[in-house]
Amino acid sequence: MLIPPLAIVTFIVVLYLLNSIKILAEYERGVIFRLGKLLPQPKGPGLILVFRPIDRMVRVGLRTVVLDVPPQDVITRDNVSVKVNAVVYFRVMDAVKAIVEVENYDYATSQLSQTTLRSVLGQVDLDDLLSRREHLNQELQQILDTRTDPWGVKVSAVEVKHVDLPENMQRAMARQAEAEREKRAKIIHASGELQASQELSQAAAIIASEPATITLRYLQTLTEIAAEKNSTIVFPLPIEMLNLLAPPAREVK
Repeated sequence: MLIPPLAIVTFIVVLYLLNSIKILAEYERGVIFRLGKLLPQPKGPGLILVFRPIDRMVRVGLRTVVLDVPPQDVITRDNVSVKVNAVVYFRVMDAVKAIVEVENYDYATSQLSQTTLRSVLGQVDLDDLLSRREHLNQELQQILDTRTDPWGVKVSAVEVKHVDLPENMQRAMARQAEAEREKRAKIIHASGELQASQELSQAAAIIASEPATITLRYLQTLTEIAAEKNSTIVFPLPIEMLNLLAPPAREVK
């Protein structure tokens, strides 16, 4: 049985049309080259037709990409060698630029992130790297965003994840922290001694102005001793009473 030529042609046309139908998700865009020339607007989302081999479509994802920057050897401004890794969040804002302006925007962004990380962190001291991380993250994000803008890529955030210090540096920092704590403890102790001496000086001045105050202090001390149930009580005797027991001085003729 012979198949009619019209049926064969129809079958080929239908097969070609089915093969030309492409479906793009909401987060995808299709950059189409027709006979090697770029169409001005990307296609999608939804159902589009790509007439191959005349047309060639490149899919571009618009979702945020999480790029893990591998550990980088960084020498800080104070000549400390550390390993630093980070994470970069970016997304494609212009699908046409991401395909036309750079060969592989994922790889290019990754390489640029590594070099920028080494360059920026190499200009700061170790203390700033550990304490001013939020400021460094913002600086890295601004530099990367400016450099990737011609590619249609938006860098939304950069986070320094981990700073790996050498073991000898960790021991030195531990000794420094211990010395700092000891210094603060000595300062607090000296401040307490100063305040106590000032209070004692004021108390002595008040007692000296009122002679009866010392007697009340004696009685309070006896009360405190008696509360401890001691068998021996030391009764303080004013030195003035000893003058009454001394023999009278003889007159010298």
